[in-house]
Amino acid sequence: MATKAQGISAKQLKDMSRDFNADRANLLAANAAFKNGIMEAATDYRAAGKLPFTFNVDLKQGKITDQKSSGRCWIFSALNTFRYEIIKKYKLESFELSQNYMFFYDKLEKANYYLESILKTVDEPLDGRLYWFINFDPLCDGGQWDMLVNLVEKYGVVPKEAFPDARGAEASRWFDQYLSTKLREDAMVLRELSKGGTKPAELQKKKAEMIGEFYRMLCISLGEPPKSFDLCLRDKDDKVTQEFGITPQEFFKKYVGMKLDDYVSVIHSPTKDKPYGKMFTVKFLGNVVEGRPVSYLNLEMDRIKKAVIRQLKDGHPVWFGSDCSKFGARKEGIFDRDTAAVEQLFNVKFHFTKEQSLIYGDSMMNHAMVLLGVNLDEKGKSERWRIENSWGKDAGHDGYYVASDSWFDDYVYQVAVNKKYLDAAAKKLLGQKLIELEPWDPFGTLAD
Repeated sequence: MATKAQGISAKQLKDMSRDFNADRANLLAANAAFKNGIMEAATDYRAAGKLPFTFNVDLKQGKITDQKSSGRCWIFSALNTFRYEIIKKYKLESFELSQNYMFFYDKLEKANYYLESILKTVDEPLDGRLYWFINFDPLCDGGQWDMLVNLVEKYGVVPKEAFPDARGAEASRWFDQYLSTKLREDAMVLRELSKGGTKPAELQKKKAEMIGEFYRMLCISLGEPPKSFDLCLRDKDDKVTQEFGITPQEFFKKYVGMKLDDYVSVIHSPTKDKPYGKMFTVKFLGNVVEGRPVSYLNLEMDRIKKAVIRQLKDGHPVWFGSDCSKFGARKEGIFDRDTAAVEQLFNVKFHFTKEQSLIYGDSMMNHAMVLLGVNLDEKGKSERWRIENSWGKDAGHDGYYVASDSWFDDYVYQVAVNKKYLDAAAKKLLGQKLIELEPWDPFGTLAD
């Protein structure tokens, strides 16, 4: 039975004010937060001192990258795992791949994926949950590992020198707004044509015209990606590697050399609707229509950590997705509940378990980064993790972060690892029939 609604009374306001001002700790906390901000006021220097930036498993990377005012973290982090292989193989000081190149083709493919989704749902009511969800953000900057794999397999990659960032990629708000408006207009036209009896072949022809128009808008906004380019790499010893007229697909195969089919996306979801050992996909989640579906294998956290540690020890970074909004002392470059002591600042306790946070919509993957290291204790158990972020060198500890093992447990949701690093039992689980999740499932969110 619903309770009778009640407002906040004058007496209640008076009592709350009296109680707040009677506690010296409240006044000190308010002064600190008002002047410096919540996270700065909450940072516990003693807890931060327990998470040094030293690791006994540590991969060295090139210069830190910066996604700027865009939601391209999933692209940056994936390309950072790719560039590591190039830097290591060719003994380079640093190297960067073109995020703008991947961004261009992701937007192009998302436009097509969106219009195909519209054609699949022409009978859905405009005010229904499914249509609202599909139409809400058709060109979201964010993405997931399998979406990046689809782009690379179709378009390859190029060095950043061959296709630098456009301003529209660095600050994508207006770019996204106007292109999304045009796509929604296109969706309206396709729906009306379909309801008017237009045949599927004619609808596809009309859609192709719309994609052509969208391509023009993309080229104006981001530039037109190169079909081939000249390459010149100079290593630490001044040895030069040079090629002329290499294609993006050839470049990835020869210089990155990762077999992306061997990589699997593993998630940690302790919710009853996603049993461990099962594989999942999400309806209407993707970018390349003909690409492989976004898929996940749900495993227990200790098994995930073991696979990640194996890959790091073997000299390869790990792409991962997490909720970076929780307990992050960004100035210090620390993800840790004790360091970002907001519970102490507010004198409250947050009780959500990871399962409850997912169920009640309080936490989900929203940012992708790269694991470059881990510190292991004498028994080989992880204590803290080294993270490469893509917020520029002025964020965190020269662009890098450290996460406590407990934060990893609570807020890491997804990793992409080579299947050879999974345990034998987990390998046998791959290839099973995918269980479909609704589009609004927490694991359908995109890292941005």
